[in-house]
Amino acid sequence: MSITATDVAVLDGAPPPAAPVRRARLRFLRGGKTRTGLILLAFFVLLAVAGPWLAPYDPDAMSDQLLRPPSGDHWFGTTHTGQDVFSQILVGTRGVLVVGLLAAVIATALSVLVGVSAGFLGGAVDEILSALSNIFLVLPGLPLIIIVASFVPDTGDIVIAVAIALTSWAWGARILRAQTLSLRRRDYVEAARATGESTPRIILFEILPNLTAVIASGFVGTVIFAVLTEITLAFIGVADISHWNWGTVLFWAQSNQALAQGAWWWFVPAGLCIALLGTALALINFGIDEFVNPRLRTATGSSRKVRMRVGFTPVVRRSTGDGHHDHSSEHSSEEPRP
Repeated sequence: MSITATDVAVLDGAPPPAAPVRRARLRFLRGGKTRTGLILLAFFVLLAVAGPWLAPYDPDAMSDQLLRPPSGDHWFGTTHTGQDVFSQILVGTRGVLVVGLLAAVIATALSVLVGVSAGFLGGAVDEILSALSNIFLVLPGLPLIIIVASFVPDTGDIVIAVAIALTSWAWGARILRAQTLSLRRRDYVEAARATGESTPRIILFEILPNLTAVIASGFVGTVIFAVLTEITLAFIGVADISHWNWGTVLFWAQSNQALAQGAWWWFVPAGLCIALLGTALALINFGIDEFVNPRLRTATGSSRKVRMRVGFTPVVRRSTGDGHHDHSSEHSSEEPRP
């Protein structure tokens, strides 16, 4: 059994402690996982923006330094044709992030449009949009993307991003529909209806703000899926291998037996970059989960508690002017109290 510091203050006759003037801001950024993920992601975004200018060599330029290990001239070594692996990694970062972010933006927009509309409007609209979502849910994503990329003459980053987005929005739409169904009958939504607010305004200002965390989590998850899918397509040779990305580096390393030749520097840097980017996005996603789910959130700023022994009434000691405590309010119960 315990009483809070506020209860003690009330028993003492003193005014309760003043509530904080404002709540802590940016609680989402407090977690170590979130900060680490954002720092790693910012590092890769910087490489994507400035990579072509930071690259010391042309990634397509050949030289007579064949399969050289990492050195001062070539930080990540060279390929079997003398190409600089470090330059290929830097230049290829942009393609990876462009595909991941563009696919996530398109897929998230589609999932919000379909999921929120189906959950809020209901009726025939809900049945039609739910059936559309179910159709895209059962479509095999990666094989369909491979087929689309095989028939399109120019499988650049934009085409790959659109193909990934069109096959990855349905799951997010189903989640948002379920969340919207639980929100559309809340008191504040009914109050907005009673005041004559239009349906688009209710969706934009009453429903969507309460779905922000779910949308953000789905966005990050789609980025992870899009990045891995794009690298997979490049690794198996479906995407345009003339456009550098980390999957293209792995494709050429595998095609030329880099592992058999002991040229570990040809494929290890690309693999580490993929792992670090995936870790950054996963940490951000974990941070969003902890921010949304109170059970996963670390308690901060909780009320200080004062413990007391079972079987005794609460004791409040008042300090007198001479430094002694007034014990006149102490009482012990003859029978233990729960």
